[in-house]
Amino acid sequence: MAAQQYKVSTSGQMSLPADARRRWNLQDGGEVDVLDLGFGVLTLPAGGAAALVDDVLPAEALYAAAVNGDDPDLMTT
Repeated sequence: MAAQQYKVSTSGQMSLPADARRRWNLQDGGEVDVLDLGFGVLTLPAGGAAALVDDVLPAEALYAAAVNGDDPDLMTT
């Protein structure tokens, strides 16, 4: 699998690649989960974010990434 670049419109829209739309059964549109990790954005099939965070990224690591980052949008209040 090779990384591909996609253009984001001025309104923030981006197209999901056709292969992913077919694999995730989104040919007619639908919802996806988006995780803003600070250093990148991860797009998953709807409902996939909770399982990924629970299984792969321990809560302590996620919290530390948000607290120690320089991105004010990821900071907790």
